[in-house]
Amino acid sequence: MSNVQKKTDVILIGAGVMSATLGTLLKELVPEWEITVFEKLANSGEESSNEWNNAGTGHAALCELNYTDEKPDGSIDISKAIKVNEQFQVSMQFWSFLVNNNLIKNPQDFIMPLPHMSMVQGEQNVTFLKKRFEALTTNPLFQGMEFSDDPEKLMEWIPLIMQNRSLNESIAATKIDTGTDVNFGALTRMLFDHLKNKDVDINYNHSVDNINRSSDGSWELKVRNVESGNVEHHSAKFVFIGGGGGSLHLLQKSGIPEGRHIGGFPVSGIFMVCNNPEVVAQHHAKVYGKAKVGAPPMSVPHLDTRFIENKKSLLFGPFAGFSPKFLKTGSIFDLITSVKPDNLITMLAAGAKNMSLTKYLIQQVMLSKEKRMEELREFIPNAQSEDWDFVVAGQRVQVIKDTEAGGKGTLQFGTEVISAADGSIAALLGASPGASTAVHVMLDVIKRCFPQHMEEWEPKIKEMIPSYGISLMENPKLLQEIHTSTSETLGLSEKKTAYSYS
Repeated sequence: MSNVQKKTDVILIGAGVMSATLGTLLKELVPEWEITVFEKLANSGEESSNEWNNAGTGHAALCELNYTDEKPDGSIDISKAIKVNEQFQVSMQFWSFLVNNNLIKNPQDFIMPLPHMSMVQGEQNVTFLKKRFEALTTNPLFQGMEFSDDPEKLMEWIPLIMQNRSLNESIAATKIDTGTDVNFGALTRMLFDHLKNKDVDINYNHSVDNINRSSDGSWELKVRNVESGNVEHHSAKFVFIGGGGGSLHLLQKSGIPEGRHIGGFPVSGIFMVCNNPEVVAQHHAKVYGKAKVGAPPMSVPHLDTRFIENKKSLLFGPFAGFSPKFLKTGSIFDLITSVKPDNLITMLAAGAKNMSLTKYLIQQVMLSKEKRMEELREFIPNAQSEDWDFVVAGQRVQVIKDTEAGGKGTLQFGTEVISAADGSIAALLGASPGASTAVHVMLDVIKRCFPQHMEEWEPKIKEMIPSYGISLMENPKLLQEIHTSTSETLGLSEKKTAYSYS
């Protein structure tokens, strides 16, 4: 046991894409601040940010049907799609700034151009997709999207999906060439290499066991070296908890009132990965379908081309599952120990409300390989069992809280920042679109937690993100300029269709 006491300006808990992004932003804004990072595992980007633990979709709402709801009057609400797309544009601008300033190199190691598609079957779904297409394409953010219900055109777009398909029901798809595949694991590792060069103190194999408020207002962390068992005490004026599923427990330990009445519901996932290069070569897109009734939005089935370790892969999934762990490397007691007196009623209400979801997750866990193959064959009619293996994806912990709209124990699908009123501590909870919107989310953390510096920092933020504070949707000219420059910098322009504006 050690009584080492160390002081620093900022502590980041968890070496995932969120901490990497926040650390990189702060190092640009205030290079003199000392930053310390603690990560329980041996490397950065090993949990939720890892390339095998997420879908790798640059979430821009180009293909995800759950971002566009059909209203009771039959019209399509595209407000969430606009929001997600604008947030992804912020990430693209920041990554471009990093590449242009040689802070990270070789963008093709983490981002590749890839068409994003939505595909549906059945007359009702085809009608929905056409309405969605018409609603989105009136907006400059979604220009360049195409719609087709012509089997010949679809054969050109998605030959693997259309081969040997008996067309006894209508089928349609939308396609947009400005989509991307993002390797968030590779990006996270690049950002941490950059932070190391900027003298950020990165400590792997270090677990934060407790967080307490000191009398001077700073936060004191009890940190344990996982390998030696030695305990150290570190303090900082500002702490960011970016530990993926592990964030909830640490938020509860901080004792801030904003963290009360919040629970977490873990959802695990399994992807099928194709081991036959001939099959992999026949598909070049991310194709998202519609979630089954009762399935959580993160279980939307999709057939994805992925670029991992500079090799083209093909993944299908995710099949949802249930594990009480909050992290892949977590404990089976994570869920039960997250239930506290202040969130007990919230958790019980969520349990009662989500019986059908729980039943769905248990059914998914019990699926045999052949049953999973049947689901895959809805996408690839002639898929062969021997061509596909399984990979267990990351754990996602959905936020449960009491809301005005949903009442007690409402399950939230999305990413949520919880911060103390004085801005001294912030925690990131939730799941998709997560990593894709990391830059927007971390700018929100900065704005909430350092309001006194925002006037001084704004010119630098605008240098990094030219559209900061501006709606791109309402400024098509700026959108076109940014799209052209980010595509060029990130090496996406060769294969991308240019935006055209009337």
